[in-house]
Amino acid sequence: MNAEIIAVGSELLLGQIANTNAQFLSAQLAELGINVYFHTVVGDNADRLEKAVKVAQTRANLIIFTGGLGPTKDDLTKETIARLLQRELVIDKEALHSIEAYFARTGRTMTENNKKQALVLQGSTVLRNEHGMAPGMAMTVGAITYMLLPGPPKEMQPMFSKYGRPFLMEKLDRHERIESRVLRFFGIGESQLETEIEDLIEQQSNPTIAPLAGDGEVTLRLTAKHHSEIEAKKLLDQTEQAILARVGRYFYGYNDDTLFKNTVKLLKEKKKTVAAAESLTGGLFLTELTAIPGASQVVRGGVVCYTNEVKEKVLHVPASVLATDGAVSERCAKLLAENVRALCGADIGISFTGVAGPDPLEGKPVGTVYIGISTSENETDVHALALSGPRDAIRTRTAKYGCSIILKKLAAACL
Repeated sequence: MNAEIIAVGSELLLGQIANTNAQFLSAQLAELGINVYFHTVVGDNADRLEKAVKVAQTRANLIIFTGGLGPTKDDLTKETIARLLQRELVIDKEALHSIEAYFARTGRTMTENNKKQALVLQGSTVLRNEHGMAPGMAMTVGAITYMLLPGPPKEMQPMFSKYGRPFLMEKLDRHERIESRVLRFFGIGESQLETEIEDLIEQQSNPTIAPLAGDGEVTLRLTAKHHSEIEAKKLLDQTEQAILARVGRYFYGYNDDTLFKNTVKLLKEKKKTVAAAESLTGGLFLTELTAIPGASQVVRGGVVCYTNEVKEKVLHVPASVLATDGAVSERCAKLLAENVRALCGADIGISFTGVAGPDPLEGKPVGTVYIGISTSENETDVHALALSGPRDAIRTRTAKYGCSIILKKLAAACL
């Protein structure tokens, strides 16, 4: 099954919102083993939408639409599709009842145009909208399956997951299992990782290997097909082992894992606590850690020491060090890590100092970073990094490097 996703809405073309629906659907379809070869965005114009559909019909046997199911005149997706497929639009009584109940419940007057949202293609499978008003719908005409979904992600995503995905699974070969697994890597660029496993990617057939980069990380989605779930997982295991044999030192987790989530998890397992002194990151590291449920068991506290005055008066970095070595230095990072650990009574002290940009600092170029790690059992380590990219990317990657360092040391029983 080859798919095309058509997003309908002038706001997408104007750059007012991002097309996150296409991103979500592509990931979902990839898990089902459905190829997505084209993303199309069309404004609220019936003629242009009709032309886009006719093009899609020549190259896809699954066309998924998002948007244009609402009550206003510029919501024209289902009307256009009905005309193209020569199908009537009929009122779905359950959807109409749900819309009427919503207005009654909220004490608002229901205008006549809201009934338009209950219209569906005659003969289609109705996809219930449990988070909004307009239902979705799906039907197969000839060799092509059409699926119409609402535009708001908070409506579209749960609708697809609960109703759209099962509908498509019925269309696929029921005897073939599709299993996928995401491997997550940090500290290696996408181009380097692909170079390391280039031959594996070129030889891929089953499982397939799909790289994706973002926020300083790289992921590999492995997807295997087999009539047996056990055999499909064996195929994934074999491919994973081949990949990790080459780039395993950068691997940190699976699927929805994050560096921050895994750091909290491993700190709990090892019964260790952490405190942070954050200059460069300005509290970002602890913000991300404390967003994880249960972080209170392992996070003792920290200090945002953005100025030299705070470094000196709160974290007791001598003025002589700040004057000679500078705030952006190995020696300063070492003292910050040691002193914040002592101040907060933590097992691990971590510090972040550096130059996020846009301008150099203390004669050091943008991207110069020092991360200190202090424990009572070992000498304080300082990791020097030379990062590139815009200011926010440097700060985010620095915080993630801090997690990566803690994870590796905890795994190696060095902390």
